[in-house]
Amino acid sequence: MNLLIAPNAFKGTIEADEAAEIIGSAILSKIPDAEVVLCPIADGGDGTCFLLGKALNLKQVFEIALDPLGRPMQGFYFFDPGQKTAYLDVSTVSGIKSLKPHERNPWITSTFGTGGLIKKAADSGAEHIILGLGGSATVDMGIGILRGLGFLFLDEKGREIPVFSEGFISKIRFIQSPIPKPNLKFTCLCDVNNHFFGPSGAIPVFGPQKGLKLEDLEKFEKDCSKALELMAKKSGKQLADKESFGAAGGIAFGLSFFFPVKIEMGAKWFFEKVGIEFKIKSADIIITGEGRYDSQSASGKGSYELLQLAKKHRKKTVLITSGEGGEESGFDQVIQLPELDFGESGFVIEARKNLEKAVFSNF
Repeated sequence: MNLLIAPNAFKGTIEADEAAEIIGSAILSKIPDAEVVLCPIADGGDGTCFLLGKALNLKQVFEIALDPLGRPMQGFYFFDPGQKTAYLDVSTVSGIKSLKPHERNPWITSTFGTGGLIKKAADSGAEHIILGLGGSATVDMGIGILRGLGFLFLDEKGREIPVFSEGFISKIRFIQSPIPKPNLKFTCLCDVNNHFFGPSGAIPVFGPQKGLKLEDLEKFEKDCSKALELMAKKSGKQLADKESFGAAGGIAFGLSFFFPVKIEMGAKWFFEKVGIEFKIKSADIIITGEGRYDSQSASGKGSYELLQLAKKHRKKTVLITSGEGGEESGFDQVIQLPELDFGESGFVIEARKNLEKAVFSNF
């Protein structure tokens, strides 16, 4: 029996690569002669470029960078010198996972640290940046990244505004471009198709998750609109809001004023890069999973997109999740995980045990 084990991350508990290892070990302990292939997947969410870098056997380059509040931490990117391409996730140093709940504040948080990593990759020869947008802590329209690449944001008196200062976006009155501007193009991978503005936009939908107070939504949106107008004036480009500009707090929106930017839905792009369709053809059963499979999963999430490829080749599919809707989507088997109490200190350990037990009990 040939098994392809391709889970997404179990958000907040188990990363995709660890989940694949747990599932594979549990199955082999029950069925020692099974042929198991591990291929953890991502869809543009947190950790997408990490998995890509590992799957493509690229060199991992470690650098000190700044987190969303300006504290030093170790960051990294993957580099393909032959293609002059660097792969990195916004979540690596500008992720919401770096912050405690009381630290979340889009008036202060910045993608500056990610900009610093991109600058170091560019200094090493990268000309193409593959940027995974999931899991960001910010709603800064990529202004922090631009600052890290040498753009200056000035107040009404022409003074540079300190990064990570309260109300950074609302203080911008002038923008200076670096000379020369970095020779870069971006491919942004995402798992949402929200516009930046509007009732389903980045600010009302994701802002509160990142610490924005409901009473501040209107003012924050006005400040963002003014900042985008200044970027349009500086670049000489007029850009209309479009699908996925709301991903990661508008990063692709802001970058598009100054660099060539292509937006890709992460799952299909990831699958093509790692050759997952070939792996599906060689397998008898496809096992995937995610923390909570729900109605949003059919909008480009990894497990659902994997299901479509498995159906195409008439393969049996198994979904492991604590959510609902897997059977309705067409999975042949759904293994239900128990709900976790995230208030308990050992919930990650509990999640690992639950995953191992569920797999062992169902194979």
